[in-house]
Formats: sequence, structure tokens, C-alpha cells
Amino acid sequence: MSATRVLVLNSGSSSVKYQLLDMRDSSRLASGLVERIGERTSRLKHSPLAAGGGPREQSGPFADHDAALKAVAEELARDGLGLDSPELAAIGHRVVHGGRHFTRPTVVDDAVLAEIERLIPVAPLHNPANLTGIRTATALRPDLPQVAVFDTAFHTTMPESAARYAIDVETADAHRVRRYGFHGTSHAYVSRATAKLLGRSPEEVNVIVLHLGNGASASAVERGRCVDTSMGLTPLEGLVMGTRSGDVDPAVIFHLARVGGMSIDEIDALLNKKSGLVGLCGDNDMREIRRRVDEGDERAKLAFDIYIHRLKKYVGAYYAVLGHVDAVAFTAGVGENAAPVREAALAGLGSLGLAVDDELNAVRGDEPRLISPAGARVAVAVVPTDEELEIATQTYALVKR
Repeated sequence: MSATRVLVLNSGSSSVKYQLLDMRDSSRLASGLVERIGERTSRLKHSPLAAGGGPREQSGPFADHDAALKAVAEELARDGLGLDSPELAAIGHRVVHGGRHFTRPTVVDDAVLAEIERLIPVAPLHNPANLTGIRTATALRPDLPQVAVFDTAFHTTMPESAARYAIDVETADAHRVRRYGFHGTSHAYVSRATAKLLGRSPEEVNVIVLHLGNGASASAVERGRCVDTSMGLTPLEGLVMGTRSGDVDPAVIFHLARVGGMSIDEIDALLNKKSGLVGLCGDNDMREIRRRVDEGDERAKLAFDIYIHRLKKYVGAYYAVLGHVDAVAFTAGVGENAAPVREAALAGLGSLGLAVDDELNAVRGDEPRLISPAGARVAVAVVPTDEELEIATQTYALVKR
């Protein structure tokens, strides 16, 4: 195949992130973001990484995703990287929810679009935007393969014992209620990169991956396959996050409705947008929370302690699920940059072979690195995630076949 470029699109409800990569060496040719689509203040930030020159900005308004993607195409064309280039092999799309049906990257056709649309009730914020991106890109290049790469796909290897909730089976199946997991492209990439860091193949190692950003999730990866993950039917379950509560007693919802007089929509907004770190202390930026902790702020300290307590519980749980752990890998914005989080999350777990070297943990960098003491029974790693590269890699491998 002579065409070696892949354009990766991540279409959100009011934004489009993109990267153009050359898969001969996985180099980035361009990247950018269109934000606040549909608003008068929308703008496009474009970085021509291969063409030289600095970043460019273009003010909107961009009325919809169609206008946004056309503007992206124009910016790429200015750098000689237009969508009409014969070097473009495919467009890879991040799709948040693939349900049980999509277990691997898939070339989009009418049947695939229809199934993604049927999954909207379990991903009402994400799948509609993902569909819009696919349809707009298809209109711009109808002759080009459009490939959907699903956040949930990596987690479809979970056994039923991990994927099912303990509710009536017929009710669960009728409404597609089960644990799907998210951040799958990140967990897939980081678990493989961790194995490489250890000089072993993914099939030889068990890894606990901690994807800690504003959204956060953990996964237990056994010999390259996910066997459990913290997010469930939606991204709300699991760890304490920036604005999401993570695990709560389901009866909290009934209590708030019956005693607090709150509507379902109000409770939904509370748990997804007004909880987590921001609900506990008013901030969802870990840097600000740590600053406040260092200044003696009790609310910030409590928020941090709750965050760490939940994280440590999942590390221990997934250690038990796997039985044997070769590595714990921290990734995403908080995982890659917040040394105090990494230290606190594994503090007191020396009996499990888990420890952090203070000096190594304090080092910052963009490359995968070990932060555990020399000779540690379990490796502790910081592995920067690269979801765009993972989507491009899966997309290119599929179209090559």
C-alpha cells in the first residue's frame, strides 16, 4: 500500500480534535482542535508539525461539525496535507461506545452506523457526536475508508463474572445493562507499552493500568487481555474523578429523589458534573488541590485522601483479580504528572511488592520510565498514553488487510 497517512478524528459534542500521522514511522504531520462548535466564539487551533512554522488560529464561528471539518481540511491543505492527498489511507474515528457488538476496529458502512446509533441510549453525550464526525468526514471523502475505533472494544474480553451486574438477567439483557468500560484505547496502548518497557511481550505480563485524568479508570490486564475495569455501563462508575463521583451506593439515587425531592436529571447532573473532586473541595485540577493541601486546606486534604483511598482499593482489588502482577502503570494527565498521587496510591503496599523510589518518582519526562526501586518485585511505571497513535495504528492495520 503506497498510502501511509491516517487522519485521526475525535469528535465531541462541541469540539473536534485531530491528528494526521504517517504510519511508516508513526510521525505526526499535523494536529489541532476546533472548540466551541456552534458558538460565536468557536475557533480552530492548528499545528503544522511537519511543515514547519508555528501554530495557527482561525476564529469562527463554526456553525456545525461540517463547517469545522471543512476548516480543518483547508488548514491541512495549506500545509500540503489536504484530504484529497493520495497519501491518505484512511480516517480513523474515536467512537466511545461499541457495546458488545464491536470488539475490534471496524470499517464503517450503513449497518455499522445504524448499530452505533442504536447505542445512543447508553452513550447519549458521546455517540451522537462521534456519528456526526463520521458522516461529515464521509461526505468530504466518500471514497476513503472510514474506520471506527471503539473505547469499549479492549474491555470486551472481560469474563461474564466481571462484566455482568447482579440484577435480573432478562431485564439487564433487554436494556443492554452490563459493564462495558471506557478509555480502552489508552488501556490497550499503555499495557503494551509497559510490557515493552519491561523487555517482554504483552502476552507474558500482567499489568494494572491506572488512567488518571479528569476522567479516571483502572484496568486489570492479564497477558494482554482486559479481565476487569473500573468503569461500567457508563463512565460514571469506579474511581473518584474530576467531576464524577465514581462508585456510590445505588440507593443514594433513591434517597435523593424521595427525601431530597431531586429529579432524575438533577441527580444525573450532580453525580456526573458536580461530584468527584469538584464536589468535595470546589477544584478538579490536581495541581490546585495539591497546592491547597500544602497550605493546610482541610477540604482539599479530605478530597485528596478520598481520591487516594478509592484508587488504592482498586489497586488491591485488581492485584487479587490477577493473582500475580508484573507492573502497575500510571498514565494520563494526573497519572503522568502528579508525583504525590503516585506515591500516595502505593504507600503501605510494600508487602505486595509495590513501592515508589522518591528520586525516580520526582523526575518528569515524556518517555516511559520506571519509578520503582531497583530489584522491586513489581515494576511501577509512568507511561504517557497516546490514544491518537493507538487509533491510527489500529486503523492502518485494518485497511492494510
